[in-house]
Amino acid sequence: MPHSPPIKFLLVDDLEANLIALEGLLARDGLELLKAHSGPEALELLLVHDVALAFIDVQMPEMDGFELAELMRGTERTRNVPIIFLTAGTVDQQRRIRGYETGAVDFLPKPIAPANLLNKAAVFLDLARQRQELRAANGKLAESNAALARADRRKDEFLAMLAHELRNPLAPILTGLEVMVASPGNAEIVGNLAAMMRRQMAQMVHLIDDLLDTSRINTGKIALKPEEVLLRKVIEDAIESSQPLIEKAGHQLGFTIADPEISLTGDPHRLSQVISNLLSNAAKYTPSGGRVAITVTRHGSDHARIRVSDNGEGIDPDQIDRIFGLFEQIDPTRQNGLGLGLPLVKNLVTLHGGSVSATSGGTGKGSEFTILLPVHPPGSTATIITTTAEEKSIPLPTTSKRVMVVDDSQSIVRILAMFIRQEGMETSVAHDGEEAIHVAAEFQPDMIFMDLGMPKMDGYDAARLLRAAHPDTLLIALSGWGRDEDRAKSRDAGFDGHMIKPVAPDDIRRFLAMLA
Repeated sequence: MPHSPPIKFLLVDDLEANLIALEGLLARDGLELLKAHSGPEALELLLVHDVALAFIDVQMPEMDGFELAELMRGTERTRNVPIIFLTAGTVDQQRRIRGYETGAVDFLPKPIAPANLLNKAAVFLDLARQRQELRAANGKLAESNAALARADRRKDEFLAMLAHELRNPLAPILTGLEVMVASPGNAEIVGNLAAMMRRQMAQMVHLIDDLLDTSRINTGKIALKPEEVLLRKVIEDAIESSQPLIEKAGHQLGFTIADPEISLTGDPHRLSQVISNLLSNAAKYTPSGGRVAITVTRHGSDHARIRVSDNGEGIDPDQIDRIFGLFEQIDPTRQNGLGLGLPLVKNLVTLHGGSVSATSGGTGKGSEFTILLPVHPPGSTATIITTTAEEKSIPLPTTSKRVMVVDDSQSIVRILAMFIRQEGMETSVAHDGEEAIHVAAEFQPDMIFMDLGMPKMDGYDAARLLRAAHPDTLLIALSGWGRDEDRAKSRDAGFDGHMIKPVAPDDIRRFLAMLA
């Protein structure tokens, strides 16, 4: 913690012995004593130093103490400096009036009583320290207010970017729906539009997932699911997910790995997310037809170095340290994402015991991101887990099961029930908790997908009643909230699973597979 600057007192007397005596009495830690032998010399010191108190001798040649005080009162810088006059002569009423008119706060007769001098000095020293502390507090308050103002501006920019990023995929989806309605019999148009809508929805889900991941990381609640994996496989999965964006921009993508057998213990999904975010970043900030490259080499015996480079717009060296900051946008006018991707990269790499850094030759000279990750040494015998296409398939029940959908949204109920029927299940629907109780009593469902926020009776209360009446029925919560505490609350209410809206088809299939 920095020390406070010393408080300064000014001592003015034409006799050196008097100055030495005053200095001896007043000297202490945190107090700087400025000495002047005349009025002009005192004025020179006052031009340079901020003085908390001045002891001024009245009788001095060239300029007496009253004249010096009048000059001090006539200058903005020294107008409010308190003055204590020191005098060896008789202080009559007229001289006191003149002294007080020039700004004196007191007179001390010579020879000076040490106790009297020290008591008065202590009062002004304490006042000066209080003013100093107040200025420091005001300075910190000003800094806090400025930081809050910056944070408020960043919040507004973030919300504007969030609205932009959500509208981007919504616009083609809405237009596509209109085209599909107008062309119901054209299978090619419907197929192309359906593929486009899936891509746009995937973009929205990815955006929401990034927001949730950021929240989980900031609260220390993100959980890795480590397993033994090949680094090559992790990067290939990332390339596959980023390929559409790279191809759309017309970029050339190169991938080289010195040792295809490099393996590590990590969460393959999160590691793939790291590489995918870097590839997406490179694709966005590289002009059409650019080059993006991934190179992987060993760094010593227990680390791998992953470089993702491009020949794109580059980064101003002065901005390098900012790019991993949350919600930071080097150029907010470009509206390229929310500033979540690189902070997620840094946090996820750190959670894996690694590090990430960025370099660039400057604007227009491309950029390179380097990740160092701990890996198994060469020749390691770790068992690598791989998943085949057959193992990825989701086995649904071979016989029809009864599935119920409960949600106060007519659209959600209708589309979920339609999808579940297409999967070969018998369905029934309800639109609030009370209706769900009555329908379930007659329908006897094997599984219930139920919204948590509903009128009349919410999903939590309905689940408690349904669990008591139908102990073998699987209850799956539908919610826009996916925090750990939200999942725990639904579990306590009796739910067997928790799905986050928007619900993906494969997620529904995974829960239906529980009925097999």
